Amino acid sequence: MLTSVQNPLVKQIRKLHSVKERHKQQLFLLEGTHLLEEACAVNYPLVAVCCTPEWQAAHPLLWQETVVRCERAEVVSGEVLNAIATTVQPDGVVATAKRDYPYAEVPFTGLVLALETVQDPGNLGTIIRTAAAAGASGLWVSADSVDLDNPKVLRASAGQWFRLAMAVSPDLKSTVNTAKKAGMQVVGTSASATLTYWEVDWSQPSLILLGNEGAGLSAELGAIADFEVKIPLSPGVESLNVAIAAALMLYEARRQKGIVNSH
Repeated sequence: MLTSVQNPLVKQIRKLHSVKERHKQQLFLLEGTHLLEEACAVNYPLVAVCCTPEWQAAHPLLWQETVVRCERAEVVSGEVLNAIATTVQPDGVVATAKRDYPYAEVPFTGLVLALETVQDPGNLGTIIRTAAAAGASGLWVSADSVDLDNPKVLRASAGQWFRLAMAVSPDLKSTVNTAKKAGMQVVGTSASATLTYWEVDWSQPSLILLGNEGAGLSAELGAIADFEVKIPLSPGVESLNVAIAAALMLYEARRQKGIVNSH
């Protein structure tokens, strides 16, 4: 059992708390039983796993499954686990995994999201969770958005991170134009738009463009959109959270497709 926070593996995992080290080591953190279960369910490549004796005793089957899938498995003391976890009250297990995202290719069909400079990991995780729930085909993020594998993004996705095709776009303008060439309609969001989001025909392949939490969608990207839509707000309310805006449009598309499919 590893009991020293000075152990080389423990030091290496602790470093993954920083963005710089996650990029350098090409690894990210998976914390908690639920995320580990989801990773195993899709056969995601794990590198190391550390758990407390209590967790090991409580989850013998998951432990066995994880040991088979990873390069190194260690039972560690509670003190060590607290040191490697980013959460205040970890539930007994932390793993590391390789930074090759679940699917490098996001299909240009169905319903796809493209996010420009989204900074809040809670927002991005919630959008991933909602997109998976609404049956979206995938999600692009601009290179200057928060990392897809930020620990808070993974937690906020509630395990759906492993269920959605996601990729980082080095040039979001180019990605959006590729979607248009593939026959997708591009729908941007703008407070000054005349169309409301439910007036769009969502039954055809659609790319939803969403912008930064504070600044919204850049004029450059907004100009590429086939339509710009607004979400009606009561007087005195300036804007909605970007994850809520995404949810409204995803589920309106789902609703319209349901109506079409039922005929």
